[in-house]
Amino acid sequence: MEFQKELVKLNQAFSTKEEAIRYCGAQLVEAGHVNPAYIDAMVERNNELSVYMGNFIAIPHGTDAAKKEVLSSGITIVQVPAGVNFGTEEEPKVATVLFGIAGLGDEHLEIIQKISIFCADVDNVVKLADAQSVDQVVDLLNGVA
Repeated sequence: MEFQKELVKLNQAFSTKEEAIRYCGAQLVEAGHVNPAYIDAMVERNNELSVYMGNFIAIPHGTDAAKKEVLSSGITIVQVPAGVNFGTEEEPKVATVLFGIAGLGDEHLEIIQKISIFCADVDNVVKLADAQSVDQVVDLLNGVA
């Protein structure tokens, strides 16, 4: 899958994880990958099981029931330099890079797996979080999806 440069968003800030997830969903809607109902399914998915993956990344995506809202596979990459807490005040889980995804069929599983492998190396996450341009982000991730 090609990364769409218009879906790479640098220097974003969010007060809550729900705001961050809804932003990712809105990017996917705007690009024509999902119907608007997918956004609520992304929030619901995080409520069922956190989309925080460790190593300062979160991968917001919809529930299985929301697969019918996916029109085409897509991914948005959102850089959050100040971070957004996907945990609690007592146990913060701060994400500085968000990968909002929608996959046709089982494609989302493959996308999550590839992102997880790339981000298992925290140096890669730091490079994404520090990237100063959309091209830098796309170049870093070109081998992933």
